[in-house]
Amino acid sequence: MQFFDQRPKMGSLETERKTTGWAARDPSGILSPYTYSLRNTGPEDVFIKVICCGICHTDIHQAKNDLGMSNYPMVPGHEVVGEVVEVGSDVAKFAAGEIVGVGLLVGCCRNCRPCDTDREQYCAKKIYSYNDVYTDGNPTRGGFAGSMVVDQKFVVKIPDGMAPEQVAPLLCAGITVYSPLNHFGLTASGLSGGVLGLGGVGHMGVKIAKAMGHHVTVISSSDKKKLEALEYLGADEYLVSTDAEGMQKAPKSLDYIIDTVPVFHPLEPYLSLLRHDGKLILMGVINTPLQFLTPVVILGRKEITGSFIGSMKETEELLAFCKEKDLRSTIEVVKMDYINTAMARVAKNDVRYRFVVDVAGSKIDQIN
Repeated sequence: MQFFDQRPKMGSLETERKTTGWAARDPSGILSPYTYSLRNTGPEDVFIKVICCGICHTDIHQAKNDLGMSNYPMVPGHEVVGEVVEVGSDVAKFAAGEIVGVGLLVGCCRNCRPCDTDREQYCAKKIYSYNDVYTDGNPTRGGFAGSMVVDQKFVVKIPDGMAPEQVAPLLCAGITVYSPLNHFGLTASGLSGGVLGLGGVGHMGVKIAKAMGHHVTVISSSDKKKLEALEYLGADEYLVSTDAEGMQKAPKSLDYIIDTVPVFHPLEPYLSLLRHDGKLILMGVINTPLQFLTPVVILGRKEITGSFIGSMKETEELLAFCKEKDLRSTIEVVKMDYINTAMARVAKNDVRYRFVVDVAGSKIDQIN
């Protein structure tokens, strides 16, 4: 993997701090304690003591090498909330004691078109918070660990009054939904949107879209989440995708569909629900090709597009939006020793709706 260095060199390896994370060693994806070194806090770095970290489906894909690009040992976790312990000499935005967040990225080239237009998530040389190589040549490690050192550009301040465990899922699941709605101009009140798949990302899709004033239809493979979607999450309509007759009778009136399904599925049934100029926005990471017949797109000038997390600017906007609207993710908090069970449950969609690991309460840096 290529890496580059446009920043000052990091601190001496002789005085590196150590931390303990939970790492996968092979494609079994089983995590266990792993102690490793952290670099010193460079001029633009923020040293963070991790408070909590959400579990995303992507963590499972990476730990199990489902995408064929995993490097071991790997410490996953990219919905990180922590407390600032120390900042570098050139850091003015953050101070010790503040609560901050870190998402999927920890680096970019800073010179390409995406970087110059606040869309660094599309930088060809972006650096992921784990399973990647940082500018100093060392592997990146994620938030299932006691501590992290992160470039200030990829750190966001958490608004006062927001609970860390509630914020964690916003740093991936939340921003993944907010970014395309923002980018494609789908934030105006009165729009009709669909959310396909009611998991970690999907449940945030319902909450964010409703807070924007949209009429929201949840689309799921069975009716077991119908009551939950309508009464708890506040969705307006519920469709069962396996009910062919019900899908065919549904109004073709959606301005957009947020497709969060991370496995192969046909696209025609959902494209048919879109009105003229509607957008099907793909978000699930799938390693097999999807298929559709072109007339269903051509005859309605519909779009199939995709979106990848969001920029740091959008993440700050999302946090402010959630603070204003008092939006909270629906979570189950667990300790680190439950991580393997939690990941197995996520793979089975057996969580309501996001696991968040209480890293600080697990005292993993005390493990020898």
